[in-house]
Amino acid sequence: MRYRELGTSGLTVSEICLGSMTWGEQNTEAEGHAQIDRALDAGVNFIDTAEMYAVPTRAETYGRTEEIIGSWLAKSGRRDDIILATKVASTGRGMNYMRPHLHDGETRPDRASVLEACDASLKRLKTDYIDLYQLHWPARPTNCFGHLRYKHMDGGDATPLEETLSAMKELVDAGKVRAIGLSNETAWGITHALKLADTMGLPRIASTQNPYSLLNRTYEVALAEIGIREQVGLLAHSPLAFGVLSGKYLDGARPEGARMTTWHDRFPRYWTEKTFKATKRYVKLAKANGLSGVELAIGFVLAQPFVSSAVIGATSLAQLDEQLRAVELSFDPALLKECDKIDNDITFPCP
Repeated sequence: MRYRELGTSGLTVSEICLGSMTWGEQNTEAEGHAQIDRALDAGVNFIDTAEMYAVPTRAETYGRTEEIIGSWLAKSGRRDDIILATKVASTGRGMNYMRPHLHDGETRPDRASVLEACDASLKRLKTDYIDLYQLHWPARPTNCFGHLRYKHMDGGDATPLEETLSAMKELVDAGKVRAIGLSNETAWGITHALKLADTMGLPRIASTQNPYSLLNRTYEVALAEIGIREQVGLLAHSPLAFGVLSGKYLDGARPEGARMTTWHDRFPRYWTEKTFKATKRYVKLAKANGLSGVELAIGFVLAQPFVSSAVIGATSLAQLDEQLRAVELSFDPALLKECDKIDNDITFPCP
């Protein structure tokens, strides 16, 4: 396993980050624990979760993933062996089971919510500190989760980023959080956060956790330069585009129990004709080079200089092992050029 610095935080993280959002929905507690053990045996030191997990989020499983990680920590006593990241949910309706006594059931990342959410996560995780605390998505209306064309909306009463980051500063000062980050952010959001750190003495963001894969290279357009120049690491989530880049859904295949077989209607950006057309070409390229689609996809992400870690997800140990093997690849520059050719032909198939 190789390791990289996470922005300017002083944290050193493995190139593979173990994602956890299936634990408590598709995976049992025992299976989640087994995945953590296997990942740590392979040298992974980085685990990512969120208060709203498992996914798809619902009242019955809210916080369950953090509880599974917490029970592993209590059993193993290995808190010092991992960098633990979690997220506070941002603005949204229909999630009033999170903090029903605040804001008439609307979720917001204001001071009261951030402080309460962090304390609840610490309790579920059975730890007294979080290494990386992230805002799950922007509070203001903007492009994320598959939207490309920007249509400006004022946002009105959206919680200012200044308030969210100020609350996170309180958590850092209290020793409950070591570093902070954003997630699903835009170029403006990241630069605004950096400006607030410089002008208001707020913590500097260490990272942003955004989608990045062979099927979604939108991060390269504006964010990659910011990440490199400002030392904001990318935690690349969905490097397999919810498993699509494995090729297991090609030609009408619908594996029983697979995430997109069950919930493709909830994540339509990963389930389009353009997506499958591009995936078929990437899988063919992988096979021509003695690789699986999984190995090509993760190897491509880790070959990028702006990536700090690839956030993977698995529902079986076999899937996890295949993804862990990808970190050992030495990615040929010629192979990157072949990936570029496909992307030139089918650009942004899955933004």
